[in-house]
Amino acid sequence: MMSLMRLLSSLLFVAFIGSTASCADELQSGRDYSIIDKPLVTPKDKIEIIEFFSYGCPHCNDFHPVLDAWAAKLPSDVTLRRIPVSFNRPPWARLSRLYFALEAMGELSRLNGAVFKALHEDRVNFNSDKVIIEWAVSHGLDGKKFEDMLNSFSIQSMVPRADQDAAAAGIKGVPSLVVDGKYLLNNDATTSFGGLLLNVDKLVAKVRAERKRKTK
Repeated sequence: MMSLMRLLSSLLFVAFIGSTASCADELQSGRDYSIIDKPLVTPKDKIEIIEFFSYGCPHCNDFHPVLDAWAAKLPSDVTLRRIPVSFNRPPWARLSRLYFALEAMGELSRLNGAVFKALHEDRVNFNSDKVIIEWAVSHGLDGKKFEDMLNSFSIQSMVPRADQDAAAAGIKGVPSLVVDGKYLLNNDATTSFGGLLLNVDKLVAKVRAERKRKTK
């Protein structure tokens, strides 16, 4: 009888410790993330993660291979979208146009990392459209088509729209991550990119649970 009582006590203790660890592991609003007052528009059939970034940002350069590796393993109900921001800085606005032009031409997956490398390793100064176009040509793009795309109204209009989204989300610096259009991650809540992405995973699980409750 005594051994059975000891066993039950042990099991209860283990369950208590597990429950405590689980509670400690939960994210806290205001500490790990903030809730955006007016959520951004996101797909209803996917859980979208948005990365606000700039090619000109050194931290974004460090983060992008980590994010790429993480994104390659995303489940089917989760998607990643990148939004380049300029914070009204003309040099960064030029880089935003570069991003959107590559995306429109279907060259983003091939050349996204190459842009970071050009800026942060090769020290290419993208201080004019001419330099950007020459770089694009050196990477196999048709110069005339790329120039037309870079200067098109549709591409130029995307830059202020992206900055408006960033302002609406309360983005103060980059890289910044938003989950489901409403949860803005606090970069200071963790000391590593891995920790930041772990918090993203937890918020994705939170969104799944919220959606599941709504369908019941």
